[in-house]
Amino acid sequence: MRPGGIARVPSWACGLFLSLLLGAPASGVAHGDHDTQPEGTTPQPPGGLGFDAPAAGTYALPSLGLAADGNVIDADGKPVRLHDLMAGKLVLLSFIYAGCSDIDGCPLATYVLGRVQEPVAANPVLRDRVRLLTLSFDPVRDTPPVMAKYADQFRRPGFDWRFLTARNQLALNPVLESYRQWVAPERDAEGRVLGTISHLLRVYLIDDQRRIRNIYDADFLHPEILVNDLLTVIGPDN
Repeated sequence: MRPGGIARVPSWACGLFLSLLLGAPASGVAHGDHDTQPEGTTPQPPGGLGFDAPAAGTYALPSLGLAADGNVIDADGKPVRLHDLMAGKLVLLSFIYAGCSDIDGCPLATYVLGRVQEPVAANPVLRDRVRLLTLSFDPVRDTPPVMAKYADQFRRPGFDWRFLTARNQLALNPVLESYRQWVAPERDAEGRVLGTISHLLRVYLIDDQRRIRNIYDADFLHPEILVNDLLTVIGPDN
């Protein structure tokens, strides 16, 4: 099932077009059965961009508004607030569910964030300032142990990447609504739940003042773009 499309623009494009992403539906991705854990399933590495990405700092990423707060729990089962995890950090926030078997869906988002780890860790300007957050939108099945196992497939030792879920759907829904993160269980023609979830594939760049600075869909979710945008947000004097 696919909701209506959005205009997809590069990260350095006009802030007006980026602002539209906050309210307009993006392309949904129908994902695989949650009971099939995609362990060892790895998307193909992102290919070339097909264009020359501008150098970091040569474009602007205006604020798109304040990133929402919310009550979540980490992979150790400890309650935490999103704003506490964002405080003083540049954050890349993704929404996934761990059982997704579509390698062009949730695993792609997580894999691309995984590819960001090496250049961030190697860059002295970024290495202590960036935090990755991956939040499940399927809290019933994505328990803290499930998220911990999922994290083991992607997180480099010692890298600041938190894998999160929620205590229940009631606690999670305000977060999903605040980020315009549309999700819906898929059903067959007779209304039976299929076990797959359609959703908007979105990753958010949030600065150290908890302001949203960019929103990515699958077309522009590429490690080079993410790293350039992180450096652009930091600016030349930091």
